[in-house]
Amino acid sequence: MSYETLVLFKLYLIAAPVLFVIGIYAIMTTKNIIAMLIGLEIMTKGVTILLAAAGYFNNRPQLAEPLIITMIVVEVVVLTVSAGYIINIVKKHNSLDVANIKNLKG
Repeated sequence: MSYETLVLFKLYLIAAPVLFVIGIYAIMTTKNIIAMLIGLEIMTKGVTILLAAAGYFNNRPQLAEPLIITMIVVEVVVLTVSAGYIINIVKKHNSLDVANIKNLKG
């Protein structure tokens, strides 16, 4: 491995956990449902970067690519279903606050 490749690998190893921690922070500190969903997306982007870097630097991108594509598809499905739930919650409660959801009966 050349020096530039090693520096790039270290950058990816630093950036992926930082994105993951930012996503966790966004989920834990906000009361807005959309901000929580954005935090979830940031977390998954960190994991995607880590998978891509691991595949590239192990010289096995053919193993990382299907995992990344599957993760992106699952991410889109989760985002779509969550957006549908958020639209229904806003129609019923006229708010995006998590405290209003905790008062649901069922």
